[in-house]
This record gives sequence, structure tokens and C-alpha cells, in this order.
Amino acid sequence: MQKLSDRTASFTDSVIRRMTRISNQYGAINLSQGFPDFEPPKAILDRLAQVSGENVHQYSITWGAQNFREALAEKQSRYMGREIDPNGEVVVTCGSTEAMMAAMMTVTNPGDKVIIFSPFYENYGADTILSGAEPIYVPLVPPTFCFDPEMLEDAFRQHPKALVLCNPSNPCGRVFAREELELIAGLARKYDTYVITDEVYEHIVYAPYRHIYFATLPGMWERTISCSSLSKTYSITGWRLGYTIAPAEISERIKKVHDFLTVGAAAPLQEAVIPGLRFDRSYYDGLLAEYTHKRELFLNGLDTLGLIHNVPQGAYYVLLDISAYGYDSDLAFCEMLARDIGVGTVPGSSFFREPVNHLIRFHFAKRDETLLDALNRLEGLKKL
Repeated sequence: MQKLSDRTASFTDSVIRRMTRISNQYGAINLSQGFPDFEPPKAILDRLAQVSGENVHQYSITWGAQNFREALAEKQSRYMGREIDPNGEVVVTCGSTEAMMAAMMTVTNPGDKVIIFSPFYENYGADTILSGAEPIYVPLVPPTFCFDPEMLEDAFRQHPKALVLCNPSNPCGRVFAREELELIAGLARKYDTYVITDEVYEHIVYAPYRHIYFATLPGMWERTISCSSLSKTYSITGWRLGYTIAPAEISERIKKVHDFLTVGAAAPLQEAVIPGLRFDRSYYDGLLAEYTHKRELFLNGLDTLGLIHNVPQGAYYVLLDISAYGYDSDLAFCEMLARDIGVGTVPGSSFFREPVNHLIRFHFAKRDETLLDALNRLEGLKKL
């Protein structure tokens, strides 16, 4: 038989999702894959119960139900500070995973190059390769996870077609400052490069840091595809509702790519989440307050245990330094942690292009009692 695809020969399964399976295998508390163990907002759940008896069980418009796009555009217009056209500038996708893939396939040709900051969410490299493009990795250097401007321009000098920007960043929780974003924007203009953003944690940014939508920077609307999802904002990761926002001429192409990738996102779920899109500012303030509390609870617990970690500026992940435990393989350490300590986590090496094997990623999007249980179990590390 003929060989399978060379393009996918180097792929492994998702390490993040693998660690969920390992957590389940050993009955560990799953702080690996970033989903909560608490309910979505009641208004959304109430609407979900109602739509089961309504006529919303067939295909919606391919690029998103009209009322969903209108509610989403109204909400994002408020936060992005520019009027978003629900008909010409919004495409609804099956999660931000598909949004990123559709964006990548829209702007790149086989042989093009794409800049990706490292560490990075594992899908970005795969999206680039599946599109036939070549990743160029630029390090965000621990512990501050800043980039070297000259190294970044070296990457731009290779004339990439696009740059992927995750802000706030998964896995390190970095929130890029305006000066950094303006530097990236200046290079994108200078070298005629598209920017594909992943902004799923836009509402989880801890004081004194603030989120700046890249598309709102001078001259960036025309060359930016903003990707996001509702998963983290409304605690509905299993609903797989994502979207892109981009100029009409780019969105028109994304619509076609999206149509042939998935046809459309789930119609009943688009209908059910509309009350959430109409929440006022108090909901997002409350969401941030809750995650600020969870960050304090979990990080203080790690400090009490004497565990070395970074302090995330946004999102809900923390990187823990395991250098003291003498493991050559962070994957082996994570498997041990799930099996012997009862806490699931993700090896940092799955996020870095560089040979980084001393960091692991926890998430703290869990109920307080779950986080306290996990911290109690992590006391078992003292025996090591």
C-alpha cells in the first residue's frame, strides 16, 4: 500500500487531551485540560432547556445564525471599540480551534512561513503544517516570557505570510503590553504580514494588566483575523462555539473555507448562548473577580508548599518548575504525578519548540474545593 501523508507523519496525539485520559485512568484531579468543573451561567442553561422544544434543530446559515451573529457583533463592538458588521465581518465556527485553522488556510499557501511565539498552544504548529506552511518559532524567554525584538525581526526578515498571536498567552499567562503589540504591528506593516490572533481569554486579565485587541491598533484592522470562542468566557468548552472577526474581503474567504471544513456550528447551541452575549459589564467583572480569587487561592497554596511557579497575568494557567525533582522527562513526571500523587497536569515540553523539560502546566479553572483537594494531594511531592 502507498505511504500515508508525509505532512502528518510527525504528528502525535494532543498531549493535553492525553493527560486528561491519564488523569481519568488514575482517578486524578484533572488540572491538565483547561475546562471547569462548575456550571455555565443559569441564563444560558435555562435558554438551552427552552430551545430543545423549538425549531432550531436543522442547519443554520453556514457562517452563523443571524441572531447569534448580531448578538456577538454587538457585544464585540462594545469591547473592541469599533462597529462590527454581523453580516460581512463575522464567521461562526466550531470552536476557536476551527477558527484558527480556517484563518490559517485563508491566508497561507503551501511553502509560506508563519511566525509562532514559543511556548505556544499545541494546535498552532499543527495548523501551520496542515496548511502546507512552515512555522518559524520565536522564543518567549522564561521567567518573564518576553521576546527579543531583534530576534522577532529576524523572523520577519524571512518574509512570513502570517504571525500567530495568543494574547493572553496559553500556557504562560503572558499579557502583551501595548509597546510590544505596537512593535509587532510595525513589523507586520513593514513586512506585509497578516496577524492571526487567539483571544479566547480576553476577559480573564488580572490587574494591573489589560487586554488590547490587536485589530484595534493603527493600521491593523486590515491585516488581522481575530479568533476567539465562547468556551472560556461562559464555561461551555464542550459547546464548541467559536468565531472569526475580520474585514469583509477576508471574512468572505473564511466563510468558504469554514463551509468545507465543518459546514456550520451547532444551531441549537448558537440559539441557547445568546442570553450570555447580552450580559452587561457586571458579568465580565464578576468572571474576572472569580478567577482572580482562584489564582490567589491556588498560587498561595503552591507558595505554602514551597513550589516554584510563574505568576500569570491573564488566562488561568500556571507553570511549575520541577527542576528539583531530578526528572529528565517532564512527561514521565506528569504521569507519575497523576498515578502517585493524584493530580493531572501537562508537560511543558508540549508547548515549547526549545528543549524545555523542567516546566509543567496546571490550570485553576476549578471549584475552590477541587483546588484545595489538589493542593492537599500535592503535599505528597514533599516525599520526593
